[in-house]
Amino acid sequence: MHSTHTHPNSSALQASLEQSVAKERAPFLIGMTADAAGVTFSGAAGEAAPGRPAAVDSVLRIFSMTKAVGSTAAMILVERGQLDLDAPVESILPDFARLQVLTGWNGDQPTFRAPRTKATVRQLATHTSGLEYEFWCAEMNEYLTRTGRPSILTGTRDALNYPLMTDPGTRWGYGISIDWLGLVVQKVSGQRIDAFVTENILQPLGMADTVFEPRPDMAPRLAKIKARGEDGKFANFEINPPPHPEVYGMGHALYSTARDYLHFLRLFLNEGAVDGVRILSKNSVRTMRQNQMEPLKFAPMVTAIPSVSADFDPFPGTVKTYTVGFLRNEADIPGRRRAGSLSWAGVLNSHYWIDPASNVIGVIATQTLPFVEPPFMAAYEDFERAVYA
Repeated sequence: MHSTHTHPNSSALQASLEQSVAKERAPFLIGMTADAAGVTFSGAAGEAAPGRPAAVDSVLRIFSMTKAVGSTAAMILVERGQLDLDAPVESILPDFARLQVLTGWNGDQPTFRAPRTKATVRQLATHTSGLEYEFWCAEMNEYLTRTGRPSILTGTRDALNYPLMTDPGTRWGYGISIDWLGLVVQKVSGQRIDAFVTENILQPLGMADTVFEPRPDMAPRLAKIKARGEDGKFANFEINPPPHPEVYGMGHALYSTARDYLHFLRLFLNEGAVDGVRILSKNSVRTMRQNQMEPLKFAPMVTAIPSVSADFDPFPGTVKTYTVGFLRNEADIPGRRRAGSLSWAGVLNSHYWIDPASNVIGVIATQTLPFVEPPFMAAYEDFERAVYA
């Protein structure tokens, strides 16, 4: 994981991080860039914890950056001929057939109907299965609140039994689909998902700081979380992936570092191999880089819980789709990423993008709520523009 050459605009990238921290857009920021050959910039600003400067090896709760790792695990099984992306989920996990579409309320009781279509593995991977998170779906938030049913972040197997918000294959909706995809990988491989991911992805890539449970030696490097209050100031906050859960959720379970995660992302500029270690075939990388949800499009995420997230519609007015693993930009963004770029993020504002046309990967990360709040997004934009300047 050594640096091979330096981004020509490195001083401006570092200045961008420092200026954003000075403007209180984030308590700390870690920024990295790479191309197919290796790391081109590593920088940080601010303190990840009292008296500990942020660094590329600061340990982050990466939450939904876990999803691309889970999708990679599924593609490994597809390559082995053990998993068909177009198989109905219930053909692998029979209890998925119990999930019904929420239609409303009869007094205090939720009402349901059977789905008109059967969700496929590909629909899990592209967030078109009908499953949606409570954070960006008011109906789902109301359902959990009124029924007292467990949220996915409780870590129980039962927590995966969210009702469907719509028929599979009819709209894009961000949700717990990748947690179900992780269960698919467990069932097909015969291994626990954490063991499968560690053995087939993390260990071969040398990602020693990417773990399902932080090791004691990592504790001093663990970044602190801050949430911005209504007064505009950051205060300490706690939200962690559930420790030692019944089921590791491939939607949220991992801890990692910017350095480790950037190394993983280089797979997608290098046709599935990094520094001589092959994880995926070229065909699998193609599946993970191309739109897999025709004719549907990414739909803006409207917050149901503003303390957790702002609304999210990256590059509004442009078409976005979803691959197995990533959001995909279908249009060039002037001064920024190009069409065919892939991206996603974790809820504590750890973000990344992969731009194959420009041979660029970027990571910019902190540990704050709300997700995609305008001050953070200004820091992200400044950093990205400096990458392309």
